[in-house]
Amino acid sequence: MKIGIIREGKIPPDTRVPLNPTECAQIISKYKLDLVVEPCPTRCFSDAEYMQMGIPLSANLEDRDILLGVKEVPIRQLIPEKTYFFFSHTMKKQPYNRDLLRAILEKRIHLIDYEALTDENGHRIIASGRFAGMVGAHNALYTYGRRTGAFELARLTDLPSYEVAVKEHYPRLQIPPVKIVLTGTGRVANGSAEVLRDMGIAEVSSTEFLERDRFDRPVFTQISSLEYVRRADGKPFQKEDFYREPEAFVSNFERYYRQSDIFINGIFWKKGAPAFFTLEEMNTPDFRIRVIADVTCDIAPEASIPATIKASTIADPIFGFDPRTGQETEPHQEHVIDMMTIDNLPNELARDASTAFGAQFVAHVMPELLKPHSDMLERATIAKDGALGKHFQYLEDYVKGK
Repeated sequence: MKIGIIREGKIPPDTRVPLNPTECAQIISKYKLDLVVEPCPTRCFSDAEYMQMGIPLSANLEDRDILLGVKEVPIRQLIPEKTYFFFSHTMKKQPYNRDLLRAILEKRIHLIDYEALTDENGHRIIASGRFAGMVGAHNALYTYGRRTGAFELARLTDLPSYEVAVKEHYPRLQIPPVKIVLTGTGRVANGSAEVLRDMGIAEVSSTEFLERDRFDRPVFTQISSLEYVRRADGKPFQKEDFYREPEAFVSNFERYYRQSDIFINGIFWKKGAPAFFTLEEMNTPDFRIRVIADVTCDIAPEASIPATIKASTIADPIFGFDPRTGQETEPHQEHVIDMMTIDNLPNELARDASTAFGAQFVAHVMPELLKPHSDMLERATIAKDGALGKHFQYLEDYVKGK
């Protein structure tokens, strides 16, 4: 088995890696595999660091069996009839990646999507959700500080590690008594909650959050689907029903947008589920939220937040959304809502996120690659030999443009 780590080709480039130099060395030593790294000047781990661990560099990956990346591979860089691992962002029928999946099928590529790697119970094996949530929460406060001028916060992308932020930057913060609502209970939302606590922001129950208009300190509440949606027919809420039939539910978020200054969205949104609020609601005097950090970052109209009209970038993280026009505008204006919608947030903690990601790959995926057949890899196979994978037949209309 010959493995290659590819250079990221998506623009703007992602600096993360699927395996850091130490993890590459572990794989070579333990499994006696042939592994090379494509040279790249922008990775968070340099070519020199790989070479120091004895990992060979090669600009020619034509002889590789398996190619590991992070983000979508540009069509022009795809090598036919190879096995690729990367986040393809096609599972939700994202329109902007339809041509990518078509090309993968045409080139008879075996695509295994990290997002679809699950155990027999459907739990994800490998993910960067925690880091996305961490950076998302940090950037929410960064945005609020820029908007109000109340405090200054360095960007995580400018720091060598998260530990530096916790030890050197967070203790100096003097955050005013803002109210923050955080949605979700998974890796993303829990990563956000971790950062908010590290910043010294107090966690309160949803009941206390809703009953008190103001606090004497910054607070946040973390809410699940039980609290932000309800059944349209008035029947009791059952989480299993919401996951199975999201169309049967409507938003119950109005009471939170009336009481929140900052909204951090950390849910997994499924098509058919209600948005948290409408554009019309955003135009009312009761809509108190002034900063939205949408870690979920599904692009409207197929989204949980109608103001997420585009993904922002690490270089330009904030844009303004004018609810009167439904259009992008300059941020930090009184009538404007500031949006932070970066879609590759873990890249701001690239070395930390890469190391954690690679550890999961080495522990859980490498053993599966060496098996004659792996149910885990089959469940994550979006395409193979020019056809959609067994579990992704629902993408056929998407591929055909219907």
